[in-house]
Amino acid sequence: MNDLLKVLDGKNITLPANIVEVLKGCKSITTFDSVEALCEAATGGPGSNTYDVVFDVPSVGKVVEATVNRVTNGIAANYTEPYMRRRDPNTMAIADDKPTDKDKFEDKYGYKFDSLQQETYEWLKGQDIAVTFYFVGNGGIGSTGIAIAPANAAFFAMGLAMLQQFIPVSELANGTQLKSAIFVAPTFRHTHFNGKQVVVHNRTNAIHEMYSYNLYPGPSAKKGLYGVLLTQGEEEGWVTAHCSAVQSVSPYDHTTTFMHEGASGGGKSELHQHIIREEDGQVLLGKNTISGEERLITIPKFCSLSPVADDMAFCHPSIQKNNGKLSILDAEYAWFVRVDGIRAYGDDPTLEKMSIHPPKPLLFLNVDAKPDSTALVWNHIQDEPGKACPNPRVIIPRSSIKNIVSEPVSVDVRSFGIRTPVCSLEKPTYGIVGLFHVLPPALAWLWRLVSPRGHNNPSIVGGEGMGSEGVGSYWPFATGKRIRHANLLLEQIMNTPQTTFILVPNQNVGVWKVGFKPQLLMREYFTWNGGAELPKDQYQPARCSLLGNELNHLTIEGAKIPSRFLKVYEQKEVGAEGYDAGAKILQEFFNAELPQYLEEGLSDLGRQIIEACLNGASVEDYYTLLPVQK
Repeated sequence: MNDLLKVLDGKNITLPANIVEVLKGCKSITTFDSVEALCEAATGGPGSNTYDVVFDVPSVGKVVEATVNRVTNGIAANYTEPYMRRRDPNTMAIADDKPTDKDKFEDKYGYKFDSLQQETYEWLKGQDIAVTFYFVGNGGIGSTGIAIAPANAAFFAMGLAMLQQFIPVSELANGTQLKSAIFVAPTFRHTHFNGKQVVVHNRTNAIHEMYSYNLYPGPSAKKGLYGVLLTQGEEEGWVTAHCSAVQSVSPYDHTTTFMHEGASGGGKSELHQHIIREEDGQVLLGKNTISGEERLITIPKFCSLSPVADDMAFCHPSIQKNNGKLSILDAEYAWFVRVDGIRAYGDDPTLEKMSIHPPKPLLFLNVDAKPDSTALVWNHIQDEPGKACPNPRVIIPRSSIKNIVSEPVSVDVRSFGIRTPVCSLEKPTYGIVGLFHVLPPALAWLWRLVSPRGHNNPSIVGGEGMGSEGVGSYWPFATGKRIRHANLLLEQIMNTPQTTFILVPNQNVGVWKVGFKPQLLMREYFTWNGGAELPKDQYQPARCSLLGNELNHLTIEGAKIPSRFLKVYEQKEVGAEGYDAGAKILQEFFNAELPQYLEEGLSDLGRQIIEACLNGASVEDYYTLLPVQK
């Protein structure tokens, strides 16, 4: 164990005293020279194809946290508790005294973190430890960190090493400064937190510490380290957006770049999906949930896609191109892809092929796969008999993704996704959003403040009702002050007047079940259209001003979209009365979420926009507050 400390000392890499204490006191230290070595360790080492991750928990006994199987295309890990298969949105607690709007550990749990922190160190000292180093970020933007986890949870270390850039000890640069650290102690979930996922952030002056008291990588290795980037951006004045991005190329070689934001489950990963045709070659636009009627359209040829980002993208000053558009760069080294929408062979041929025959081992979570079998992304583990887990995942390295774009790109269309329920006259809801809407920039900012989690969210525990993911839709992962992020997002929108803002629903449009077709068809339309501009007669102020502009007509390569998909109040099952009732629900949601931003420090323009919304602003009012400059 002293060998690692000697190597780091020889590289002039200084570890904080608390980390040195743990490494000197633990039973043993294992380091790894590759992700493949972690893959082998995940199932207990060479010759073993299955492994139970077991901990002896005081007052509880032996607890199996996960079963890990080696499969032909990587590792399949499954948690024994359905609760652990999704991210709990209430995991975060802040242990330090730096500025924050998040729950402080002491306020949330009734005692100071210091005692638990020392208990964590003592527990780790009693373990065989796996130590890995990583770079959180991409393209030179970000920082280096260290992870300390129990060695028998190597699948967690593998996931971290894939999601962030894995750095073998031998390749650590001389004088590297460590800016983050993850301490993994899963038994504390049972002994201290009533079985719940908890991640404690402790932002010291030297290093951003995270204490992960669970083995699901979502709140720590993924979103927890997202919080490290958000903290860095909050200090330096830039944002890591919660988004996916893709470049779509028409058959006439016109390229349009799309950036899609939204809460977890809002359609980010789906932006990369190809539109699947029915057996007769047509495209299913939607199915009426009341009458059973199906509406199909014919599109002769689709655009080709080059993926850019899946969940996080840097909006860093160093990559801005001063062309009036926002420039972004993928902030990740691998993608944590949700595959709940793939329910059978052929639902997503591109992703299926990529995951079945990968050039490197993949990590599958919540996918039912036996030892030595091939993990299939449509075989979702069941949370209970007859009920599939809604959050199956696969971690795919960027290097394994065909046609991926690794350079900064300028955004033409910046969309925001919302999961919408069925809306009808008998049961009005906020499912009144048409196929897509064009938003004034000021209103686009407001949608990013309220960031609805929306209907039937598959990615997180709970998720019923509308809910809010908070500023930027990344607020659950941020550690600081919401007003700071609100101002940064508004400045970003003001500085990029050449980017077009779109609102797009998924799941349902009125009474029509549509899945993610709206954003996929929106992507096709703007690419075929040769840009992000629409003729003025193609849209008008929506009946509900919070939806910006509604479309009067839409034709995609000769396929006319029926107006009832563009203006939900034209659906006979909804009508003006059902629509207006849904609009009232939407307005009440904005009225409930926006006042928290009317605090000291909010920019004058931001205050004006929020107050206008609370006073029932028209679409034209939003354009007056922040004009479009094309």
